Amino acid sequence: MSNRKRTAALATAAALAGSAVWMAAPVAMAEVVNVNYTCDTPIGVKTAVSPIDIKGVKSGSGYKITMSWQKGVSSSPLELGAGAMKPSATIKLGGADSGTLAVTGPANEAAIPENTPIKINDLSGTYTPKESGKVTFTAGVLTIKAMGTTTTCTPSNSPGPSLTLDVTAAGGGTSSDGGSDDSGDALPQTGPEDSAIALGTLGGTVLLAGAAGALWLTRRGRTARARR
Repeated sequence: MSNRKRTAALATAAALAGSAVWMAAPVAMAEVVNVNYTCDTPIGVKTAVSPIDIKGVKSGSGYKITMSWQKGVSSSPLELGAGAMKPSATIKLGGADSGTLAVTGPANEAAIPENTPIKINDLSGTYTPKESGKVTFTAGVLTIKAMGTTTTCTPSNSPGPSLTLDVTAAGGGTSSDGGSDDSGDALPQTGPEDSAIALGTLGGTVLLAGAAGALWLTRRGRTARARR
C-alpha cells in the first residue's frame, strides 16, 4: 500500500472512531409531557391539562432546573391585577435520587382577565446531586396564591418524567447500580454544545494520533529505502 493510501485509510479510521464515540455519548433526555391537573380552588374543583417542559442547565456544582407551562391552568372569577398572582411548584425526583425540588418564579406582570386560564410564568430552582446516576424530574404540585386565596393543582394522570439527567454527585459517590464512581469531582455537561466541544477535542486527539502514525510509517519507509 502506498504512503498516500495508508494515510487516507488512517484518517478514515480516525473519523469513524470519532463518530462511534459521538453516538455512544450520553446526553440529557427531555420530553414535553401532558399533565392533567385537578385544582382545588376557592370556588370548587376545576380541571385543566397543560404540556409541561422541564430543562436543566449546569450551574456551578448543580443544575438550574426550569419548569414551563405551555397552556394556562385554572382561572379566576375576578380579574387578577398585575402582581396579584404568585405561583410555585414542586418537581418530583426519581431514579438515583428521591424527594422533591421546589421551584418558584415571579408574579404575573400583566393583569389576567376574569374566567381566563391562568398562564404560569416559568419557575426555576437549583438542584444539587446527592447521588450519582440517572435522575428523573416529573411535574408535581402547583400552588397559586392570589388575592388572599390559595389554589392547589395536583397531577391526576401519573405523568412521566419531563427530564432525565445523568449526574455525578459532588466529590464522587455511588452510582445507581451500586458500583463505585471513579469520576471524582468531575460533573457532566448536559448541553449538546458542551458535548460537541468535548467530543471535538477527543476527535482531534484521535486524528492527531493517526497523523503521527502515518508520519512514522512514512519516515520508516524512507529510512528503509535509504538503507538499500
